[in-house]
Amino acid sequence: MRQNLILPNIQRWTAEQGPVVHLDHITQRFGEKLVLDDLSIEIPVGKTTVIIGESGSGKSVLIKTMNGLLTPTQGRCLLFGQDTSRCNITELYELRKRTGTILQDYALIDSITVFENIAFPLAENAKFSEKELRHIVEEALKPLGLIDAIDKYPYELSGGMKKRVSFARATIHQPELVFFDEPTTGLDPLMIVFVDNMIKDLRSRYDMTSVIISHDIQSIYRLADRVAFLHNGKIIFQGNLAEVKTTQIPEVRRFFDSTNKTNKTSNKIEPRPYIQVRDLHKSFSGKPVLKGVSLDIPLRKITVIIGGSGSGKSVLLKNILGLFVPDSGTVNVNGLELTKCTERQREEMRTHIGMLFQGAALFDSMTVEENIAFPLSERLHAVPADEIKERVQQMMERLKIQNIAKSYPSGISAGQRKRVGLARAIITKPELMIYDEPTTGQDPIMIRYVDDMILEAHDTFELTTIVISHDMVSTFRIADQIAMVYDGVIAARGTPAELMASPHPEVQRMIHAQIP
Repeated sequence: MRQNLILPNIQRWTAEQGPVVHLDHITQRFGEKLVLDDLSIEIPVGKTTVIIGESGSGKSVLIKTMNGLLTPTQGRCLLFGQDTSRCNITELYELRKRTGTILQDYALIDSITVFENIAFPLAENAKFSEKELRHIVEEALKPLGLIDAIDKYPYELSGGMKKRVSFARATIHQPELVFFDEPTTGLDPLMIVFVDNMIKDLRSRYDMTSVIISHDIQSIYRLADRVAFLHNGKIIFQGNLAEVKTTQIPEVRRFFDSTNKTNKTSNKIEPRPYIQVRDLHKSFSGKPVLKGVSLDIPLRKITVIIGGSGSGKSVLLKNILGLFVPDSGTVNVNGLELTKCTERQREEMRTHIGMLFQGAALFDSMTVEENIAFPLSERLHAVPADEIKERVQQMMERLKIQNIAKSYPSGISAGQRKRVGLARAIITKPELMIYDEPTTGQDPIMIRYVDDMILEAHDTFELTTIVISHDMVSTFRIADQIAMVYDGVIAARGTPAELMASPHPEVQRMIHAQIP
């Protein structure tokens, strides 16, 4: 049986002693806001419990309550059999030494090496020599394929490598219980599979109990022994995978059914390009990123560009926007050859493009209507005030957000913020609309909402649309054309049906990592 390297004299918790975490009629309030409402759940020893639910349902608060970071307003939280509300700070700290926590954003310390990052919990809480620490860290890095990175700094690592380092640091002391808070958010489907396999390996190697917050349905199927569904501060479902697949609880069904793949179209793409990219090459510091990309973006169709992290999607997009100058090749946007025009001409071209980013990027100090008006009021040739007011009103009515005109971003929902961001992008009457990872970090219900919004805006405003995406279900739901970037080239391009039938092995791996 594994021994906790920080607390070597503590006997590991066993199933005979009961659940490792027991929340008993927990209520959690922040002022007048009720987040957890008379909630009860048990976390069994040695199992993986995945907690799911819509964004804002209270999942992160639930985890913080479980590990003693938050004291419940009412009810009992038993962690390793101890009531956290009755523990003093020292006792809570000792309890948390038996756990590990892995966050979405790695939370590595950039100023120290990989070795120092991973060794940090042991160096701060136990008495090991430098040689002993080195050996322990090396043994943790070997199965993660990171031994060659031990003396590097976090800024020298890829996103996938940082994720592995954060896993190693959270488990270096061999905890009994590990919390994973959205460990795959923002990752492409292949990296999600890699992280899922890493979680399974860690669980097996360290004989640990896991609690995972996740939105990814395939991750749930790959990892969960037990599933708990959180809705409006209550656990409305608990059960195994077979039970969650067959439950008829409406909220749970809606969550899972939102991930159903539906091909928008299987018709051939009309050969009328709004954008033409030909034999595009781009390198940075001698390293090739784009290696001869050729791609047409059809007029008034939705093109979804997919690909793994580091495949070159963002570099391709910045070349299309004229923000990068290619090493060779051409980019033609609506008849304008970007490599042969002036910066002023490229700036003028960009005034015909709308963009919506992951987080909507609204100004917190402005109301909804002020946010929407901003691109018009700040233009070099400012639009008259009366016209701005009229166009903002029309836009809010068309996107059904006029009832929140005087609200601030902090006082509206995530879905409403997306619509306000879209209104601000479209108020300039763009010909081309670009969405950069619009569904990242969203639950399945919100993803379907964003997909519907993209389709509605595309049809209503007769746009040419480009979407950069990691989400395969969303891609097949909205795309007229899909283009997959792999290793700096377009590995496959076509309708959803054509991509599904592609013989390219990497295309199939990418698709089926998320779509069974």
